[in-house]
Amino acid sequence: MDLGGAWRAIAADETLRRTFSDPDLDDTEWAEITVPHHWRSHEAFAASDGPLLYRRRFDSPARGDQTEPGWRTWLQLDGLFYQGDVWLDGSYLGDTEGYFFPHAFEVTEALAQRSEHVLAVELTCDRPDDTTAKRNLTGVFQHWDCIDPDWNPGGIWRPVTLFDTGPVRVAKLRVLCADANEERATLDFGATLDVPQAALVSVTTAISGRRGLAIARTSEHPLAAGANELRWRVPVEQPDLWWPHALGDQPLYDVTVTASLDGAASDQRTVRTGLRQVRMRNFIATVNGERLFLKGSNQGPTRRELGEATPEQLERDVTLAREAGLDLLRVHGHISRPELYHAADRHGMLLWQDLPLQWRYARVRRQAMRQAAEAVDLLGHHPSIALWCGHNEPVAIEHPVRTVPFLARQILPTWNKSVLDRSIHRALEKADPSRPVVAHSGVLPHPAWGTDSHLYYGWYVGEEREFPAVLARFPVLARFVSEFGAQAVPDEAPWCHPERWPDLDWEHLGRAYCLQEAQFARYLPPSSFATFDQWREATQAYQAQVVRYHVETLRRLKYRPTGGFCQFLLGDSQPAVTWSVLDDQRRPKAGWSALAAACAPVIVVADRPADTYRPGDDLHLAVHVVSDLRAPIADAVCDAVVSWTGGSRSWRFTGQVDPDSCARVGLVHLAAPDAPGPINLDLDLTWPGGKAHNHYVSQIATK
Repeated sequence: MDLGGAWRAIAADETLRRTFSDPDLDDTEWAEITVPHHWRSHEAFAASDGPLLYRRRFDSPARGDQTEPGWRTWLQLDGLFYQGDVWLDGSYLGDTEGYFFPHAFEVTEALAQRSEHVLAVELTCDRPDDTTAKRNLTGVFQHWDCIDPDWNPGGIWRPVTLFDTGPVRVAKLRVLCADANEERATLDFGATLDVPQAALVSVTTAISGRRGLAIARTSEHPLAAGANELRWRVPVEQPDLWWPHALGDQPLYDVTVTASLDGAASDQRTVRTGLRQVRMRNFIATVNGERLFLKGSNQGPTRRELGEATPEQLERDVTLAREAGLDLLRVHGHISRPELYHAADRHGMLLWQDLPLQWRYARVRRQAMRQAAEAVDLLGHHPSIALWCGHNEPVAIEHPVRTVPFLARQILPTWNKSVLDRSIHRALEKADPSRPVVAHSGVLPHPAWGTDSHLYYGWYVGEEREFPAVLARFPVLARFVSEFGAQAVPDEAPWCHPERWPDLDWEHLGRAYCLQEAQFARYLPPSSFATFDQWREATQAYQAQVVRYHVETLRRLKYRPTGGFCQFLLGDSQPAVTWSVLDDQRRPKAGWSALAAACAPVIVVADRPADTYRPGDDLHLAVHVVSDLRAPIADAVCDAVVSWTGGSRSWRFTGQVDPDSCARVGLVHLAAPDAPGPINLDLDLTWPGGKAHNHYVSQIATK
């Protein structure tokens, strides 16, 4: 029985808290809301931080002739944002904490006592008083520079249902692909079975794929009353392997686990999985033994009101990432809806899955470890999930970052990165030994707890042209750069009130729409532009420049030492000015085309020319071809043409480019001519069945 739809809600006060669960309470004057929802989407609670009191009346489900002995009924709340207390017919069922996983309560006896019922929920999602010591594990939803800080995600945001089982309930099911190759794959199972009294239970595991039933096995287990933990392993011979879209197809298997008592099925769980093996060493990933350079982007919630996103919108984020040539989406600082993970499985998009921890927290270690295990239970069967990450940026970030305090917080121990994150790391590795685990993201690489890099050259730090030199000086920073980019104003931004240019309400835009005025003032000062449109176009052009050259630099370092990257950010969760290359309606900025071009399977790149040359200056530019193809590029021809006012010079390089490689193919070398004006470098790569182009422009100054 679906208990969504029409509910009643009201802001909590001390008097109502004592009485709101009473079935006889008159709630006709309460606001009517539709579940699932986020409470701020309702006009009555548009500015509320809660807590809210909810009520839902319903009749006992009609079961007809279903009178099997031992029948049990369960109430399941798939998503409460963030802490809840639940009553049925005035009796307290229990409390919940954690927004992304289901909470279930047995209600067999309560439903048998009467035919009309009242489900009551008190729901709290407190705003953090101290953002350096948060307690709600809500990740980016409550503390992020891409969502309005006044937003509150509270609400019953996922379905509420009643369902029946026999005496044995499969309370949890964890399915992990431990290893896989062309000869054999292994699935590891973990289940929690709940029985009211000791019993001998049969467990049947059925695995079926596109070629039909692959395997079915039954085993018997003596269970004690209460919750029982079972573990078992099932091999699958000659499996159809699941691959990322760049490497192959995405065959999926249906896995069904049935618990039976005295020969009768009591409860059943079915998940869809893929058979594949993911490994990572020094941030270089292999899938089924095939090395893969990870071209990725960060993605926050598809919508700020995640429960109100449509399945099509969730899938669209995956398909757009694939259209841009990406192999990886980092689900940044949150856990999304099931539709996103199913779409990633179908479309062959690998996922870097963060837990919902963003920046600094108070002493929440036990809760974080519990929720880490819940994340594995909920999502572990998805082949698209390539690795887990416990915590994003566990240190306070101050800009500019060239400060002693910043470096000290990166290097020295802190409770968040040294205690909390190590505990989460252990919890994830224990729950899921089949995948790589990153304790935290954005801690400068060093032996104790360093991981991947967040390098915002050209936004928070220095100039974007400094990026290659920094990586050359400190190669360890290039292992995996999981954040970089620059903010840009979207094409449609009426909330900026461009008619006021240049006297925009910069403070309001900064708070509600995430615009970082200080950074724009440094790199693209509004005072330099006559109109809002000119400034907006300049912000997009600059973002595209940062994205393009950062990606080209990292791809040239393929495997030596770079294992991949994640640009920040793919798409917005709300109307905003952020690092995204797609706005909240998924309309592209100029950075979208730059990202897609830089992530093409084959690119031809040169050392980046200087902005300006003087006549006689030396141009000494190496040319590289980067190929992600799995076969060699034979008979490749690369033409390089340098042109200027009144002249040009050309070079031709020929040969073969190895599969999955970066090859230096030639050198462009000349003295800058005495011809003030633009000087262009055009690179054209052709081979049987394909071509690639790149263009660079500089200026020749007067003597």
